[in-house]
Amino acid sequence: MSGIRIGIGFFAALALIGVHATAQDWPQRPVRIVVPFAAGSSPDILARIVNEKLAGRIGQPLIVDNKPGAGGNSGTDLVAKSPGDGYTFLLSVNAPLVYNTVLYKSLPYDPFRDLVPVSLAATTPNVCVVSPQMGVDSVKGWLAAMQRNPGKYNFASTGNGSISHLGVELIKLKTKSFAVHIPYASSGQATTAIIQGDVHYACLPPVAVMPQAKAGRLMALAVTSAERSALLPELPTLRESGVPDIQAVPWFAYMAPKATPHDVVQRMSSEIAAVLKDPDTKRRLQTAYFDAVGSTPQELAAFMNEELRRWKPVIERAGLKPDN
Repeated sequence: MSGIRIGIGFFAALALIGVHATAQDWPQRPVRIVVPFAAGSSPDILARIVNEKLAGRIGQPLIVDNKPGAGGNSGTDLVAKSPGDGYTFLLSVNAPLVYNTVLYKSLPYDPFRDLVPVSLAATTPNVCVVSPQMGVDSVKGWLAAMQRNPGKYNFASTGNGSISHLGVELIKLKTKSFAVHIPYASSGQATTAIIQGDVHYACLPPVAVMPQAKAGRLMALAVTSAERSALLPELPTLRESGVPDIQAVPWFAYMAPKATPHDVVQRMSSEIAAVLKDPDTKRRLQTAYFDAVGSTPQELAAFMNEELRRWKPVIERAGLKPDN
């Protein structure tokens, strides 16, 4: 019996050494970064900027794999069900990682159970823009138009439960105004819809709307962050414009399948943070209106829980459902 116990202990020790060696030697082949939105979307742009320096740091190529669908749920679910071998990561956003757990009665994945946090990569302020056809040039005029004409106007978003959707729903609650929600698959499509006159306004990522605003095709009114953005200092906050308690900021986070080795998660997190501190990367991100963050897995976990506490009451109070 003692010989059997020694044998089992010996092979268990070898197994542990093998797992540790795998984590230390990672990566041995290209790493896939799943973005659950279309090419050209904000998370896609962020992933490609970060990948340029991140590939050199880990010693392997990083491949962006766009898997759009169901407001980001499809690609997020794909990663949640992927093997935790350290070769598949996710770069996703607010809704699929937090808000949809409240919005949907059931999801095919649980982001808090089936994924592990890696790093909060960046934030960006949404910009509230209106079609020039609305004939308004201020937040006051925009809100007054909606209040005078409930149901006349509609707004675009990047999907049900997205921060571009929830932010406007919060504005509607605070100002007792009404407009019809029309979701689109990407910020680019939503922006085009406003320019074409299919919808009247939206609060969308600046990388999508600011070039059009500077060209005169849209009117930029305010940012949805709590404070003025250093990236867009000319735009007031909604709070400054008379709408209190508005903080609706898109954020972007790297996640991994739950079974991913702890050492690999920590290594990926530290390498992402190093890239985000790189002056050239920060400059390129600022050009695309991203504020680089870079966090530990533990900080991201705490942030996600805080976001859930912040937005769950808003979703429930507004009575939002996936088809709103």
